[in-house]
Amino acid sequence: MTKLNDSKQALQNLGIAALNEMQEAAVSNIIHHKNVLLLSPTGSGKTLAFLIPLLEHLNPKGNLVQALVLTPSRELAIQIEQVWKAMQTGYKIICSYGGHDMPTEINSLVEPPALLVGTPGRIADHLKRRTFDPKGIRLFIFDEFDKSLALGFEEDMEYITKALKSEVQKVFVSATASIAIPAFAEPKQLVVLNFLNGRDEAPTVEMHSIWSPEKDKVNTLYDLLCTLGNTSVLIFCNHREAVERTGSLLAELGIPNTIFHGGMEQMQREQALIKFRNGTAQYLIATDLAARGLDIPDIDHIVHYHLPSTNAEFTHRNGRTSRMNSKGKVYMILHEDETLPNYLQETPPSFSLKLHAPAPAASEWGTVYLNGGKKDKLNKVDIVGLFIQKGKLTKEDLGLIIVKDHNCFVAVKKNKIPSLLKGVRDEKIKGKKFLIMEAR
Repeated sequence: MTKLNDSKQALQNLGIAALNEMQEAAVSNIIHHKNVLLLSPTGSGKTLAFLIPLLEHLNPKGNLVQALVLTPSRELAIQIEQVWKAMQTGYKIICSYGGHDMPTEINSLVEPPALLVGTPGRIADHLKRRTFDPKGIRLFIFDEFDKSLALGFEEDMEYITKALKSEVQKVFVSATASIAIPAFAEPKQLVVLNFLNGRDEAPTVEMHSIWSPEKDKVNTLYDLLCTLGNTSVLIFCNHREAVERTGSLLAELGIPNTIFHGGMEQMQREQALIKFRNGTAQYLIATDLAARGLDIPDIDHIVHYHLPSTNAEFTHRNGRTSRMNSKGKVYMILHEDETLPNYLQETPPSFSLKLHAPAPAASEWGTVYLNGGKKDKLNKVDIVGLFIQKGKLTKEDLGLIIVKDHNCFVAVKKNKIPSLLKGVRDEKIKGKKFLIMEAR
């Protein structure tokens, strides 16, 4: 099979009929071994824009790592890994990040993957340990490179860059135009593909201001959520401590929610995102870690509990509700003594809260966890079959099903979960018994 056919088959495996204009441009330039700076909005398909041409570069007879992708977060690394596996290329991939078991990663690298994806700190650690040979790397991709710089990974990025051959092909990917490529990484000739069209400065959102009479804005946030009713809301705070405090206070006020920040364990973060995606949690309170690079569908409303310090982060937050030509609503909770950042030229129109609006009803969905996944040959059909036949559910009782390598998460109508768990307690799937429980 030719490499062109490999790419076509990969797209078919993903259920994609054709690439968009941005992806076509990226594929063409990367295939022709050009150094590329790709600028495109969040949600436009940048991951596929570099994975498809990456496939064209790989040698099936190679026995070293051939391509390296650096990402600012473990979530983005995992997301890239999932897309690559869904492409069904036949080429091995390893995902490497802090918090992942190092001995397991080292053991996996004994037989080097064609594609290595990971965070700067962990990849630099592997290079220092000499757990893989970088001499075979021909394509080096800096995904969301500006975020990696903002998170303080510049030293690790420089160490990695200097460990590779000077002639390695480089691809820089970002949703922000207003940041320079660091001198240690900048190639002599660079093709710039800018598909932002001003969107990094002006996303398509409807903005509102909400004035809090108190510096502590929790009561105002509560009134806003009551006004918005049952809908998905992503609430941004500037610090981990504020995320946890806001989540706890909202829960005390009768609004269940989930939180997301960099200080949480990987499994906690993963479950928080899954519960938000499948509707178990309607409110996600997060730091800027959730502003980009995560697999979160379009969200109805964005709330800035705190305003970020930079226009870039403000834009990325808002982009979560204005992806790919969709429109969204953004709310800024402000106090009269608050100094507005320079990127806000004027205060958006005020939004009126409903007086004495009832608290939103709790979600009708819950999440059921299984301690087996793709590596155990489990698939969605197996789960649906078990839950309907033995758990006595109907199709209407089931929501989003997410099957990962080692576990599964299933959205189930909350009132059906007790009887479901009782019905499947002693059952096996493909001859094996799995732990099935409600995710907490």
